[in-house]
Amino acid sequence: MSKPYILVLYYSRQGGTAQLAQQIARGIEGAGMEARLRTVPPVSATCEATSSDIPDSGAPYCSKEDLQNCAGLALGSPTRFGNMAAPLKYFIDQSSDLWLNGDLIDKPASVFTSTASLHGGQESTLLSMMLPLLHQGMVLMGVPYSQSELSTTQTGGTPYGVSHLGGEEGRELSAEEISLAQAQGKRLAKHALKMV
Repeated sequence: MSKPYILVLYYSRQGGTAQLAQQIARGIEGAGMEARLRTVPPVSATCEATSSDIPDSGAPYCSKEDLQNCAGLALGSPTRFGNMAAPLKYFIDQSSDLWLNGDLIDKPASVFTSTASLHGGQESTLLSMMLPLLHQGMVLMGVPYSQSELSTTQTGGTPYGVSHLGGEEGRELSAEEISLAQAQGKRLAKHALKMV
Protein backbone atom coordinates (compact mmCIF):
# COMPACT_ATOMS: atom_id res chain seq x y z
CA MET A 1 0.00 0.00 0.00
CA SER A 2 1.34 3.43 -0.90
CA LYS A 3 1.94 6.17 1.61
CA PRO A 4 -1.04 8.55 2.03
CA TYR A 5 -0.73 11.87 0.21
CA ILE A 6 -2.65 15.05 -0.36
CA LEU A 7 -3.13 15.95 -3.99
CA VAL A 8 -2.39 19.61 -4.74
CA LEU A 9 -4.08 19.90 -8.12
CA TYR A 10 -3.96 23.20 -9.97
CA TYR A 11 -3.92 25.00 -13.30
CA SER A 12 -1.69 28.05 -13.73
CA ARG A 13 -0.90 30.28 -16.70
CA GLN A 14 0.97 33.23 -15.18
CA GLY A 15 2.51 31.39 -12.22
CA GLY A 16 0.51 32.84 -9.32
CA THR A 17 -1.61 29.76 -8.75
CA ALA A 18 1.49 27.55 -9.05
CA GLN A 19 3.22 29.65 -6.37
CA LEU A 20 0.27 29.16 -4.03
CA ALA A 21 0.28 25.41 -4.77
CA GLN A 22 3.94 25.20 -3.76
CA GLN A 23 3.29 27.02 -0.47
CA ILE A 24 0.26 24.84 0.31
CA ALA A 25 2.49 21.80 -0.37
CA ARG A 26 5.04 23.16 2.12
CA GLY A 27 2.33 23.43 4.76
CA ILE A 28 1.18 19.87 4.04
CA GLU A 29 4.68 18.46 4.28
CA GLY A 30 5.40 20.54 7.40
CA ALA A 31 2.44 18.75 9.02
CA GLY A 32 3.94 15.34 8.23
CA MET A 33 2.15 14.31 5.03
CA GLU A 34 3.28 13.91 1.46
CA ALA A 35 2.09 16.60 -0.96
CA ARG A 36 1.66 15.45 -4.56
CA LEU A 37 1.76 18.47 -6.90
CA ARG A 38 -0.10 17.94 -10.16
CA THR A 39 -1.43 20.13 -12.94
CA VAL A 40 -3.73 19.67 -15.93
CA PRO A 41 -3.06 20.29 -19.63
CA PRO A 42 -4.53 23.33 -21.36
CA VAL A 43 -7.60 22.94 -23.53
CA SER A 44 -7.93 24.41 -26.98
CA ALA A 45 -10.79 25.55 -29.17
CA THR A 46 -8.78 24.20 -32.10
CA CYS A 47 -9.93 20.63 -32.74
CA GLU A 48 -6.53 19.55 -34.05
CA ALA A 49 -4.56 20.88 -31.06
CA THR A 50 -2.87 18.26 -28.92
CA SER A 51 -0.53 18.48 -25.96
CA SER A 52 2.41 16.36 -24.99
CA ASP A 53 1.76 13.81 -22.24
CA ILE A 54 4.46 15.53 -20.19
CA PRO A 55 4.44 19.30 -19.54
CA ASP A 56 7.50 21.32 -20.58
CA SER A 57 8.02 22.48 -16.98
CA GLY A 58 6.44 22.36 -13.55
CA ALA A 59 4.34 19.61 -12.02
CA PRO A 60 3.37 16.47 -13.98
CA TYR A 61 -0.14 16.14 -15.35
CA CYS A 62 -2.67 14.64 -12.97
CA SER A 63 -4.12 11.21 -13.60
CA LYS A 64 -7.55 10.16 -12.45
CA GLU A 65 -5.81 7.65 -10.17
CA ASP A 66 -3.94 10.54 -8.46
CA LEU A 67 -7.34 12.00 -7.60
CA GLN A 68 -9.01 8.69 -6.73
CA ASN A 69 -6.30 7.59 -4.31
CA CYS A 70 -5.56 10.86 -2.52
CA ALA A 71 -6.19 11.24 1.21
CA GLY A 72 -7.16 14.89 0.66
CA LEU A 73 -7.29 17.51 -2.08
CA ALA A 74 -6.22 21.13 -2.51
CA LEU A 75 -7.72 22.41 -5.77
CA GLY A 76 -6.45 25.64 -7.35
CA SER A 77 -7.24 27.76 -10.39
CA PRO A 78 -6.76 31.27 -11.67
CA THR A 79 -9.94 33.28 -12.04
CA ARG A 80 -11.66 33.20 -15.41
CA PHE A 81 -14.53 35.67 -15.31
CA GLY A 82 -15.21 34.73 -11.68
CA ASN A 83 -15.06 31.01 -12.38
CA MET A 84 -12.45 28.23 -12.41
CA ALA A 85 -10.38 27.90 -15.57
CA ALA A 86 -11.69 25.59 -18.30
CA PRO A 87 -8.75 23.12 -18.18
CA LEU A 88 -9.34 22.40 -14.50
CA LYS A 89 -13.11 22.11 -14.97
CA TYR A 90 -12.55 19.79 -17.95
CA PHE A 91 -10.45 17.48 -15.77
CA ILE A 92 -12.97 17.55 -12.90
CA ASP A 93 -15.82 16.89 -15.34
CA GLN A 94 -14.14 13.57 -16.23
CA SER A 95 -14.46 12.30 -12.63
CA SER A 96 -18.08 11.10 -12.70
CA ASP A 97 -16.96 7.49 -12.25
CA LEU A 98 -15.28 8.50 -8.97
CA TRP A 99 -18.59 10.07 -7.94
CA LEU A 100 -20.50 6.90 -8.86
CA ASN A 101 -18.10 4.79 -6.78
CA GLY A 102 -18.03 7.25 -3.86
CA ASP A 103 -14.23 7.33 -4.02
CA LEU A 104 -13.87 10.87 -2.64
CA ILE A 105 -16.58 10.80 0.05
CA ASP A 106 -15.44 12.23 3.40
CA LYS A 107 -11.97 13.19 2.18
CA PRO A 108 -10.93 16.72 3.24
CA ALA A 109 -10.59 19.33 0.52
CA SER A 110 -9.75 23.01 0.13
CA VAL A 111 -9.53 25.48 -2.74
CA PHE A 112 -7.24 28.35 -3.76
CA THR A 113 -7.05 30.95 -6.52
CA SER A 114 -5.08 33.79 -8.08
CA THR A 115 -6.36 36.92 -9.82
CA ALA A 116 -4.91 39.87 -11.68
CA SER A 117 -7.06 42.41 -9.83
CA LEU A 118 -8.26 42.74 -6.25
CA HIS A 119 -11.91 42.48 -7.26
CA GLY A 120 -11.32 39.99 -10.07
CA GLY A 121 -13.63 37.29 -8.75
CA GLN A 122 -11.51 35.55 -6.11
CA GLU A 123 -14.41 34.47 -3.90
CA SER A 124 -16.73 33.43 -6.73
CA THR A 125 -13.92 31.37 -8.26
CA LEU A 126 -13.32 29.62 -4.94
CA LEU A 127 -17.03 28.92 -4.62
CA SER A 128 -17.17 27.55 -8.19
CA MET A 129 -14.44 25.06 -7.34
CA MET A 130 -16.28 23.96 -4.19
CA LEU A 131 -19.40 22.84 -6.07
CA PRO A 132 -18.03 19.67 -7.69
CA LEU A 133 -16.21 18.80 -4.45
CA LEU A 134 -19.50 18.97 -2.55
CA HIS A 135 -21.09 16.70 -5.16
CA GLN A 136 -18.21 14.27 -4.63
CA GLY A 137 -19.01 14.20 -0.89
CA MET A 138 -15.75 15.81 0.17
CA VAL A 139 -15.42 17.75 3.44
CA LEU A 140 -14.54 21.37 2.62
CA MET A 141 -12.13 23.42 4.69
CA GLY A 142 -11.41 27.10 4.46
CA VAL A 143 -9.06 29.37 6.35
CA PRO A 144 -10.32 30.26 9.84
CA TYR A 145 -10.05 33.81 11.19
CA SER A 146 -7.67 32.51 13.85
CA GLN A 147 -5.16 33.15 11.03
CA SER A 148 -4.57 36.81 11.83
CA GLU A 149 -3.34 37.52 8.27
CA LEU A 150 -6.94 37.28 7.06
CA SER A 151 -7.67 40.52 8.90
CA THR A 152 -4.52 42.37 7.85
CA THR A 153 -3.79 41.32 4.26
CA GLN A 154 -3.85 44.02 1.59
CA THR A 155 -3.41 41.46 -1.19
CA GLY A 156 -5.11 38.04 -1.27
CA GLY A 157 -6.76 35.88 1.34
CA THR A 158 -10.32 34.79 2.09
CA PRO A 159 -12.00 32.46 4.57
CA TYR A 160 -13.11 30.34 1.58
CA GLY A 161 -9.49 29.56 0.75
CA VAL A 162 -6.21 31.31 0.20
CA SER A 163 -5.94 33.66 -2.77
CA HIS A 164 -3.21 35.66 -4.47
CA LEU A 165 -3.38 39.11 -6.00
CA GLY A 166 -0.95 38.76 -8.89
CA GLY A 167 -1.67 42.07 -10.61
CA GLU A 168 -1.04 42.63 -14.29
CA GLU A 169 2.71 42.43 -13.69
CA GLY A 170 2.51 39.02 -12.00
CA ARG A 171 3.88 39.99 -8.59
CA GLU A 172 5.27 37.45 -6.16
CA LEU A 173 3.25 36.16 -3.21
CA SER A 174 3.02 38.53 -0.26
CA ALA A 175 4.14 37.45 3.21
CA GLU A 176 0.47 37.16 4.25
CA GLU A 177 -0.40 35.01 1.23
CA ILE A 178 2.53 32.67 1.96
CA SER A 179 1.52 32.34 5.59
CA LEU A 180 -2.14 31.69 4.72
CA ALA A 181 -1.23 29.13 2.03
CA GLN A 182 1.02 27.20 4.40
CA ALA A 183 -1.62 27.35 7.15
CA GLN A 184 -4.26 26.04 4.74
CA GLY A 185 -1.99 23.14 3.73
CA LYS A 186 -1.19 22.35 7.34
CA ARG A 187 -4.86 22.35 8.32
CA LEU A 188 -5.76 20.09 5.39
CA ALA A 189 -2.98 17.63 6.32
CA LYS A 190 -3.97 17.63 9.99
CA HIS A 191 -7.52 16.58 9.13
CA ALA A 192 -6.43 14.08 6.47
CA LEU A 193 -4.13 12.38 8.99
CA LYS A 194 -7.14 11.81 11.25
CA MET A 195 -8.95 10.05 8.41
CA VAL A 196 -6.21 7.66 7.23
